[in-house]
Amino acid sequence: MILDCHVHVNNYAGAKLSVAENLQRLRDQMAKWSLDHCVVLTSYVANEDRPNAEQVLEHVRPDDRIHVVEGVWATGETRVEWEGVARRLATGRTIGLKLYPGYDHVYPSDERLRPALELAEKHRVPVMVHTGDTFHPRAKLKYAHPLHVDEVAVDWPGVNFVICHLGNPWLRDTAELLYKNPNVYADISGLVLEEFTAPLEKHMRVQVEEFLVYSGEPDKVLYGTDWPLVRMGPYLRFVEGLPMEPEAREQLMWKNAARLFRIDPAAAAGSSAR
Repeated sequence: MILDCHVHVNNYAGAKLSVAENLQRLRDQMAKWSLDHCVVLTSYVANEDRPNAEQVLEHVRPDDRIHVVEGVWATGETRVEWEGVARRLATGRTIGLKLYPGYDHVYPSDERLRPALELAEKHRVPVMVHTGDTFHPRAKLKYAHPLHVDEVAVDWPGVNFVICHLGNPWLRDTAELLYKNPNVYADISGLVLEEFTAPLEKHMRVQVEEFLVYSGEPDKVLYGTDWPLVRMGPYLRFVEGLPMEPEAREQLMWKNAARLFRIDPAAAAGSSAR
C-alpha cells in the first residue's frame, strides 16, 4: 500500500489547468504508480493558480482516496475565515492544517497563527509545517528553519506537527526534533525538483539513511513526494533503494500517515482495488 501525504493541485510553470483537470492528472498518476491514497495540501494563498480548500473539496467528492489538508497564513491580503476552517475540520472534510512560515514571513509560534493551533488541538488533527528550502526566491529561510517547530511542539503538546521536506538541508536538526519531541513527525517530500540526478540521488540517500538512524523512530516518518513539483516514479525508486526492514518500509509508505491523519486502513485497502 502507498499513501502519499504531500501533493498539490496548484498550477506551476505557467500551466493554466482547472482544479478538475489537475485532480484528474493526480488520479492518472495514482493509477500509473499504484498509489492508494493521496493528501492534497492547499496553498497559503488562493488565486487562479492556487485553489482554496473549498474549491478542491468541491471536485474531490466522492473520491475517498483523496484527502485535503488546508493551508493557512498569518499575513495574507485576505483574512483567514477561521469559522470555515473550523467547520471543515469538524465535519472531517479536511484532515489537517498546513503552515507556510517561510512564505508567510512569520515563525510558527506567531500569535496570528494561534487559531490554527487551537483548532488542531480541538479537532485532533496534525499541523504540517513547510520547512527548509523554498520554491519561491521571495520566501525567507530564517522563518523556515525546522528548529522553530520545537517551540510550538513544546508549547502545544496536544498537537502533532509534521516537518515537511525533512527540513532540507537541515536534516540533522529535524532528526533531533523527532528524537526529542513525541509530537513531531516529518515527511520526506520535495527533496528534489522534478527528479533525482545520479549524484544528487546518491547524496540524498546517504542523508536520509543517516536521518533515519539519528531520529531513531521509524514510526514518525511519512512518505510524500510534493507532486507535481516532483515526479512520482523517481521518488518511488529512491525509497525502494533505502535499506529498510519490511515493517519499517510499510510504516514509511502508509501506516504512519494513516495513523496520524486517521485514515481508515480498511477503507484504504478497499479502495486500492479500483
